[in-house]
Amino acid sequence: MAKKENTASVLAFEKKLVTSDGHMYGTTWQERTTRLQPLKLNEKSVRGTISNRLKAAIKGDPAKLNAEVEKANLQRVDACALTPEQDTLNLQFTIKVLGGITEPAACNNDLFKQSYRNAARAYIETHQFSELARRYAINLANARFLWRNRVGAEQIEVQVSAKNNQVEKSWTFDATQYSTKHFDHQDEKIDELATLIAQALSSDNDFLMLEINCYAQVGRAQEVYPSEELVLDKGKGEKSKILYQVQDIAAMHSQKLGNALRTIDTWYPEFTDPEASAGPIAIEPYGAVTNRGKAYRTPAEKQDFYTFFDVWARGEQLQATEHEHYVMAILVRGGVFGESDK
Repeated sequence: MAKKENTASVLAFEKKLVTSDGHMYGTTWQERTTRLQPLKLNEKSVRGTISNRLKAAIKGDPAKLNAEVEKANLQRVDACALTPEQDTLNLQFTIKVLGGITEPAACNNDLFKQSYRNAARAYIETHQFSELARRYAINLANARFLWRNRVGAEQIEVQVSAKNNQVEKSWTFDATQYSTKHFDHQDEKIDELATLIAQALSSDNDFLMLEINCYAQVGRAQEVYPSEELVLDKGKGEKSKILYQVQDIAAMHSQKLGNALRTIDTWYPEFTDPEASAGPIAIEPYGAVTNRGKAYRTPAEKQDFYTFFDVWARGEQLQATEHEHYVMAILVRGGVFGESDK
């Protein structure tokens, strides 16, 4: 079978938002900028109760039910908490914003590469990454990256510093004033930060280094939530929950922080449906939201990344500007997108 002329079977893009792991510290709200203590993991051995659904034969027999619930549910788990003197969690991480989106990291078809380059340059000339950069900036300001640690926090302060060869600026955000449900916020600090992010993304080879220092007042001695490790082979009697740490400091995975940063997709069809909407979702080729077990962008509805990218990268116009924002956000995320050339 003849090969297609403008098909790249090898096609890959490097991620343009490179996030570090997040390191967790404990402090007090009053001394949050002067006194930090690394948070360590603690192992707990607990005797839990049986709480899973039981078979019908057991549920219907009181004697069997009593025998079942009397069984010990022994668990060894990792946990992490502030000390009794501390009431504030501090999370620190960095993000490197890179330019060069017009050049794929790998592409084995010159015709496709040229047509893609033209499409990417046209997007930059028209939109300058301003919409994507504004959404990334808001996700830093609202502290979405704290995930579960954000829930119930009395006060949240996010300090962002931006540096490169020409710039050195910093901002302080009150995260409680920025919603995680929409991206309608607009103020001077968001605009300044977004402008710098957009400039780096639009550049050929420039960069911007962001340092994020976040304080969340969650309450004295309260539990905090580092990332949980995926353990595929849990042997009987082994620890059932393993938390992430780096050099003996409780930490959050860079992937989890990156997922929060790119949770900017409000362009999928069901977003405006109050019954079906999942709110802003992470930028993914099929709009996958694993905790809902659902893909919000399916090829059948022609709303997935590949449907848009395959025509846009070959010079055709997409029907809506939002589709272009979505395609470019996927390319900022990076990945391997080659297709069969046969």
